[in-house]
This record gives sequence, structure tokens and C-alpha cells, in this order.
Amino acid sequence: NKTFPRQLTVQMMQNPQILAALQERLDGLNGSPSGYMESLPKVVKRRVNALKNLQVKCAHIEAKFYEEVHELERKYAALYQPLFDKRSEIVKAAYEPTDEECEWKADEEEELTVSKQDEMKEKAKLEEEKKDEEKEDPKGIPEFWLTVFKNVDLLSDMLQEHDEPILKHLQDIKVKFSDPGQPMSFTLEFLFEANDFFTNTVLTKTYKMRSEPDESDPFSFDGPEIMCCTGCTIEWTKGKNVTLKTIKKKQKHKGRGTVRTVTKTVPNDSFFNFFTPPDVPENAELDEDSEAVLAADFEIGHFIRERIVPRAVLYFTGEAIEDDDDDVILSGSVLCVQEGEEEADEENDPDYDPKVRSHAPPSIHPPL
Repeated sequence: NKTFPRQLTVQMMQNPQILAALQERLDGLNGSPSGYMESLPKVVKRRVNALKNLQVKCAHIEAKFYEEVHELERKYAALYQPLFDKRSEIVKAAYEPTDEECEWKADEEEELTVSKQDEMKEKAKLEEEKKDEEKEDPKGIPEFWLTVFKNVDLLSDMLQEHDEPILKHLQDIKVKFSDPGQPMSFTLEFLFEANDFFTNTVLTKTYKMRSEPDESDPFSFDGPEIMCCTGCTIEWTKGKNVTLKTIKKKQKHKGRGTVRTVTKTVPNDSFFNFFTPPDVPENAELDEDSEAVLAADFEIGHFIRERIVPRAVLYFTGEAIEDDDDDVILSGSVLCVQEGEEEADEENDPDYDPKVRSHAPPSIHPPL
């Protein structure tokens, strides 16, 4: 049943504390010191220190490796882009693909005889002609990106009903990598057609990364980390800002006892809050809520870059979602084991209080 692992993944993405608890358990699988190191002669410990210094040098070489990987990504992004541009033109009806470009042999058709295929094609052609007579021919692929978002749990959880009319105007998403020699980063560009909600034609989200070992803990290096992100200002049309809502609250005057109605503007749940992430001053300490928001934000940005943009049509059709379900079965199984062990620990702990639980805060710099 593929629904179960998908639900686990959604729960993990919605609750960074579960992610942190899982990571803590996985970290624990690495084992703990046995005391053997302490028993070694001083001369052997000295040689072990030499090995650790070699390991630090390895970490720096690994960092350079990832920098070159980033350059390769940038190089191949330029090769992919003409294909993505053509995809965008088809979606927004700027280009009508030829019959040859539209020819696709589905798996089921491979098993059918030629005569059966011809019969089905003729029947499909008649049905299409009938539909064309009944309604106006749609342009491009309507609601392409909105459908992609709704098909992906990680993104659909961010969507609100009032976001959908706006996302119908989303025409493309692009990934732009930093220029050669510049600090490592990537920008997500959301391209919109003219609409009644805001005047922007492009909304952006930039993620800055670092690919170098931390001097205070070089052995923790495990590839590039997203260090911070910046959004953009959305120029909302008056009365159309879905990230805010107006509420009315009754207040009672302490002295006179009279009641008045006060109108307040408060934040509203919306996908478009994605473009206004929490401000993170450099080297600043963050509270748990801010860390959780940023951890989820980084996960979403990375997913859009790595999976959604390159494979958008497969998320539109749902084919990529089935592949993702297969990928998370293992992680779902690990989570089940972790939860089962925690429950067993709680039952055996006489001091366990279900109202008091501790979770390690999630890292806000997940490795890519």
C-alpha cells in the first residue's frame, strides 16, 4: 500500500520535530565510543591524530568536489533550458507541437495489435472531434503548474483555496544558478502572466549555500548546506493580498462597560508566504519556531529545484509521484521502528510523563 509511506512523508514534512527525532535516532546507529581509544598508548594516539588531520584535508577536497559539481549543474542547466523553454511555450499556448512531437507510445499500447491500435485511434479521434464541437478548444495545458502543486503532498499542504485562482496564472518555474566565481547559490523564478492579484511578472526566492567544512567541526561536513534564503516583495493589488486577512474582535470598555468592534489585519495562511521567509541575521540564534519554519522552507526549495522543475510533466501526470512513493518506503519503515522503540522505552520508564516530551531542534542547514 503506497498511501501509508506517503502519509508518513507528509507527517515528517509537516512536523520538523519528527524529522529531528528520526535524525537523532539515525545518528545513534553510528555507535558510541567503546573506550578502546582511551586505552591506547600515547604513541598510537599521536598517530591517530595524524589520521584525523588527513581526514580534515579529505573534507576540504570533498568541498572542492561539490563546488565543481555545482559548476557542472550550472553548465548542464544551460543545456536543459531550451527544452524547458519549449515546455513553457506549449503550456502557455505560445507553441503548438507537431503531430510527430505529440506521438507517444504508452506501455499498454505495446501489447496491442496494429489493427486494435488503429481502431482505438479512430475511436479517440471521433470522440475528440465531438468534444471540440461541444466546447471551445482549450489553449495550451490549462492549470499545468497548479495541478503539479496539488499532486505533490509537500506543496499541496501549503496551498489554500484562495491561492488556487492565483496559481492558475503561473506559467513557468525556472532555476538560475550563481555565476562562475560567485558564492554558491540558486534562485527559483516563478513566472506569472498578467493577473488581477499583483503586478509582478516574476516572483523570486534565492537560496545561498556554503560548501566548506566548519573549522570548529570539520568532520560534520557532508556536502553543501543552504545557509539562508531571501524572498521578494509582492506588489499586491488593493484588496487582493491573500497573505493577510481582516478579523473583527469585540472589546469591552473596563470603565463604562460598553462594547465596541475592532477591526484588525492579521497574517493569513497562504502559499505566497513562501516569498517572505523569516529574516536570519548572520550568526544569530534562532528560536525553535523560526528554525522549524526555515528547515521546512529549505526542504521545499530544494525539492522544487531538484525534482519539480526537471520533471514537471511527470508530476502533472502523477507518474513521478509513484516513483517518490517507492523511494520513501525505507524511510517510512525506519520511522516506524523509531516510534515503536520510543513507545517501548516509555512503557518501561517509571518516570515517564506523556505531557513532557523533549525533541532535538532541527538543523536549519540541511545538506543538499
